[in-house]
Amino acid sequence: MKKIALNFARIFVGVLFIFSGLIKANDPLGFGYKLQEYFDEFHNIFLKFIGSNAGGSFFLSEMATGIAILLCVLEIVLGALLLFGFWSKKVTWGLLGTIIFFTFLTFVSAYFKIVTSCGCFGDAIPLTPWQSFSKDLVLLVLIVYLFLCHKLIKPITDQPGLQKGLLAGVLILSTLFSLYTYRRLPILDFLPYKVGANIPELMRIPPGAQPDEFQIMYNLTNKKTKEKKVMSDKEYLKTEIWKDDNWEIVGTPEKKLIKKGYEPKIKDLNISDGSGTDYTKELIENPYYNLIVVAYNLKDTDEEGMSALNAMSLNAAEQFNIRTVLLTSNSAQDAAVFSKKMKLFTEIFYADAVPLKSMVRANPGVLLLKNGVVINKWAYNAMPSFEELSEKYFSK
Repeated sequence: MKKIALNFARIFVGVLFIFSGLIKANDPLGFGYKLQEYFDEFHNIFLKFIGSNAGGSFFLSEMATGIAILLCVLEIVLGALLLFGFWSKKVTWGLLGTIIFFTFLTFVSAYFKIVTSCGCFGDAIPLTPWQSFSKDLVLLVLIVYLFLCHKLIKPITDQPGLQKGLLAGVLILSTLFSLYTYRRLPILDFLPYKVGANIPELMRIPPGAQPDEFQIMYNLTNKKTKEKKVMSDKEYLKTEIWKDDNWEIVGTPEKKLIKKGYEPKIKDLNISDGSGTDYTKELIENPYYNLIVVAYNLKDTDEEGMSALNAMSLNAAEQFNIRTVLLTSNSAQDAAVFSKKMKLFTEIFYADAVPLKSMVRANPGVLLLKNGVVINKWAYNAMPSFEELSEKYFSK
């Protein structure tokens, strides 16, 4: 029974670590965004705790993508080594340290409600922080068991050369995979703006769909007795307490979500020009081919890549009357400075950084749309030539 339990724990933890690492390595930039969100929130909590009003971002936020790649590789390597049975004491130490880190991260996130989705399995399997914390607790128990019984874990081979060779192979492959998806785009796209997605349909709420149900909570105080009550809006009306002049509402009523209703997959995309005019419908429902260049942060965007995309958009407009627009989350003032510096031909529109990061995992990246459908998308450094685009799409 002990051998069965040990093998189950070893296989379960090893496979889960490899799966988790691969899912995140498929989208290291997205995992980096999630870590940056964690780091910034922890930084704000720390500043509030010490009573500081200092601004700026946490230094780890600037390194979030690099840390994300390292964590992806670490998970895959530790999971593989556990399955191989190599260096059991060191590997279980590594697993223990990693799971303690993630358990702390998800607990603080869940308790303080600072991150709504943990990012443990990327966008493939969204988990709430409490769900993720529960998962990490189970893993923590299993890993502690493996740590205590590490001497019973037998390697698949005792040859040192073969052990080091397998370690090197897993390390190199996982690193190359993470770097490839970082430089290009996720091989498996779990985001709503994936190729083939109909953006207007994903934004639409179908007829008859149930909306969110909310309850209004009132804080009441009796003027004479100083008694306090908390009542819902339904109770407030049913009891007719509002007729009693002795009871008064104190503070602002709290809106509480009772039941989650239908939520479209794309709910936060709003595109406007510099004056605030809404252009969302016009741009995403264009019945012809149009190119959307996404640069959520112009300060960090690759200028050489942007220059190449600008030249391509000029050719597309002159030869095929293809409209190209640039979407960014920067201010209109910053965008004007950037446009002048880069001598941009493209029109510039504005949207929140969150949907822009979901559109394409690159800065800049490009979406080819037609009638609201994502025909294809590319990172700036994987963009096909204008001749290839013309032959495959525009000339037809």
